[in-house]
Amino acid sequence: MEDQREALRKIITTLAVKNEEIQSFIYSLKQMLLNMEANSAKVQEDLEAEFQSLFSLLEELKEGMLMKIKQDRASRTYELQNQLAACTRALESSEELLETANQTLQATDSEDFPQAAKQLKDGVTMAPAFRLSLKAKVSDNMSHLMVDFAQERRMLQALKFLPVPSAPVIDLAESLVADNCVTLVWRMPEEDSKIDHYVLEYRRTNFEGPPRLKEDQPWMVVEGIRQTEYTLTGLKFDMKYMNFRVKACNKAVAGEFSEPVTLETPAFMFRLDASTSHQNLRVDDLSVEWDAMGGKVQDIKAREKDGKGRTASPVNSPARGTPSPKRIPSGRGGRDRFTAESYTVLGDTLIDGGEHYWEVHYEPDSKAFGVGVAYRSLGRFEQLGKTAASWCLHINNWLQVSFTAKHANKAKVLDAPVPDCLGVHCDFHQGLLSFYNARTKQLLHTFKAKFTQPLLPAFTVWCGSFQVTTGLQVPSSVRCLQKRGSATSSSNTSLT
Repeated sequence: MEDQREALRKIITTLAVKNEEIQSFIYSLKQMLLNMEANSAKVQEDLEAEFQSLFSLLEELKEGMLMKIKQDRASRTYELQNQLAACTRALESSEELLETANQTLQATDSEDFPQAAKQLKDGVTMAPAFRLSLKAKVSDNMSHLMVDFAQERRMLQALKFLPVPSAPVIDLAESLVADNCVTLVWRMPEEDSKIDHYVLEYRRTNFEGPPRLKEDQPWMVVEGIRQTEYTLTGLKFDMKYMNFRVKACNKAVAGEFSEPVTLETPAFMFRLDASTSHQNLRVDDLSVEWDAMGGKVQDIKAREKDGKGRTASPVNSPARGTPSPKRIPSGRGGRDRFTAESYTVLGDTLIDGGEHYWEVHYEPDSKAFGVGVAYRSLGRFEQLGKTAASWCLHINNWLQVSFTAKHANKAKVLDAPVPDCLGVHCDFHQGLLSFYNARTKQLLHTFKAKFTQPLLPAFTVWCGSFQVTTGLQVPSSVRCLQKRGSATSSSNTSLT
């Protein structure tokens, strides 16, 4: 009996689910009917507007061509009437001379005849009839103003509803991801002269393969693209992949989206590990600011909390940034943060292979600033560049200005202008750590080493602040410099 009840419950559940599906489908059909009515009315209205526009254009053309005919007729009529009037006057003058000549011939007075004949000769010589052109100035042919709309008529007869554009095809072989830019190339499956523009949509994701229906990141839209390729620049690759899709649009309607594609966007992404930072450093995600009262404030809070004389851990301090969910534990507890004069903070992601690049912009008024890498074993009292566990570029603006490369307590003065933004390139397997002017990509210094442990990005600042930029790919110019051996020629073996 219980088995039958359970089977009946399953049947009821199945029927209930099916009923919900049918009800949802019915609602969808009703909505489609409403949409169809609205869309039908809209396209009908648009069609009438297009034909009215066409009629208006034809009427304007007709009026313009009629006006041209009237103007040409008036001009020719004026010329012909003027020529006709001149000929009429010349004919009247010629008839008068002819009558005078006949009268002179019939005269009997021989003494006056020579004088009369001379006057007639002079009159004929000056007569308008002999200075008149007997060729019409204009033609009566108006065929140059005739029209033949046979071709246009065939075009009008061939008018059809505007076809929906086909879905473009994204060409992965021609598309490119480099220098935090993505160039996407696509083509139409067949020639379509009616296409007006394209719409590109993209979004970030951590999932490889075809885009999922539900994704946390929204689609970003780029409209009005006139060519069959587009380059997105200045991207921050804080996720592993990007989804792309394209659709073609004509003057009236947009086609379906292309099959979406997923491109890998490899880049080094990390945050600053606030649990490692010196108490005088206020860490906020990727920003750090020196705070002279930081340690004292923490100590006061600790005393108020438990009444003890020891310094409490500032892990829960609201001034500290939230650790990144991608963070690889660095092995440092709350009591193992940097202290004394080691005003240091580490990144939260280990470097144990491959090539990585990041940039840091520091406040030029900072009294001291350093950027580089360190082993996880770097002691809490140890300063960057003063032990064998760290490598850095150090800028000192206090008392005596200096710009140096430091490792194992050895320093090399760098003969280069101090940039306000530094790029760091780490090639773990090759044992290369290079520093660049992030704006000009000028190579400043390269350490050559054999890294025996995973590395962490490392930073130090005193009486100043800095901002880190991650999610960057290794720039092409940096790769070219390394391939050409510039990095090797700029290294200092005494610091390796």
